[in-house]
Amino acid sequence: MQNSLKHELFEAHPQLKNIANHTTVLWENPKWAKKAHTDLFSMEEVDEAEETLKRFSSYLIVAFPELAESKGLIESSIKEIPTMKAALEKEFATSITGQFILKCDYALPISGSIKARGGIYEVLKHAERLAIANSLLKEDDDYAILATEELRVFFQQYTIAVGSTGNLGLSIGIMGTKLGFNVVVHMSSDAKEWKKAMLREKGATVIEYEADYSVAVEQGRKEAEQDPMCHFIDDENSKDLFAGYAVAAKRLQAQFKKTNIEVGEDQPLFVYLPCGVGGGPGGVAYGLREIHGEYVHIFFAEPVASPCMTIGLMTGLHDEISVEDIGLDNKTEADGLAVGRASKFVGKVMETYISGCYTVKDEELFTSLGLAMETEGLFLEPSAHAGMFGPIQLMKNGQSYLEKHNLAEKMNQATHLVWATGGSMVPQEMREEYLEKV
Repeated sequence: MQNSLKHELFEAHPQLKNIANHTTVLWENPKWAKKAHTDLFSMEEVDEAEETLKRFSSYLIVAFPELAESKGLIESSIKEIPTMKAALEKEFATSITGQFILKCDYALPISGSIKARGGIYEVLKHAERLAIANSLLKEDDDYAILATEELRVFFQQYTIAVGSTGNLGLSIGIMGTKLGFNVVVHMSSDAKEWKKAMLREKGATVIEYEADYSVAVEQGRKEAEQDPMCHFIDDENSKDLFAGYAVAAKRLQAQFKKTNIEVGEDQPLFVYLPCGVGGGPGGVAYGLREIHGEYVHIFFAEPVASPCMTIGLMTGLHDEISVEDIGLDNKTEADGLAVGRASKFVGKVMETYISGCYTVKDEELFTSLGLAMETEGLFLEPSAHAGMFGPIQLMKNGQSYLEKHNLAEKMNQATHLVWATGGSMVPQEMREEYLEKV
């Protein structure tokens, strides 16, 4: 980026200077609208994803017996974590007014992260499309037939490829190889060794890059284009991934009803979502705003070294600006969030949907990691702890947002939902390594 353009951006967006200096910020989105809108996506696509996942339930029970209890549903619980709330309040000398809830995607079945939503959905949809096109499956069949040897042999002709920092690759590798696909995962330098090892153990091919996530995706995309039998799952542009994530919002609505959590004019809901390239949090945010409208306030959380969505939305440049352009190195212990350039598709969709973004330092992620283990016996990988910092940021630095939206007087009835995006698959030795950094 030319120095003159960089200077212009810094002048137009004062918070950008703070971001460039690794200072944590809470950025409020001036384009947020009471009635969020986009022409790029629709709830019909979310409904279709929900129905597709239901059709696959009988297959999923056969392929993953641990899903028998949930009747083939890949879902996580919500729970209150009051002792963690109290510990955060004490650590950061801030009162968090309202209920403090955890969305437990760290414990999602099959691949232990939010990526089990979008990633697995796109693999299943691709498998369905191929099987139907080749007269091996009909929509009204019992999808358990997909677990037969005949179908596995059929899928072995095809390849699924993806570029990933880790968790998306895991979800696609586990699901794809289970069905019989050849799976190729292009992994960036930020990806953890244990994630690469697990993928290889499942039978996936892992291609490693010295460069960051964007290069891994670009190379994966190029290679896939050369092979007509290869389907590339594009984390930067895929509507199928986005739809799979958005289904979570409908499931959450049912969980709220069951646990008597109300969302409305006097009961605001605040949701904090760790953000990498944007697909996972973007899909969830889209679904939540479509369901709860102006009464849900969504903030994306990013590391200070990798705030690609923050700067993309703030400047309106989306994927035309990278964190390196403003002098950041994109190096963070939050490997799932180590992305230098945001998804243009997600950024464009989110323009009127999200309330804002905030950044968090790696040392704060590890402080939170230690507190969660100490207070709740809860292990989440560092990336997932970006969400924990949201209520602190809001209560400390979001007073102008609360006042502008007439929320200050309603916070006693508020619900703060931290989306815990990953952690249950992390091996014990890696957990111990993380805990040593606390």
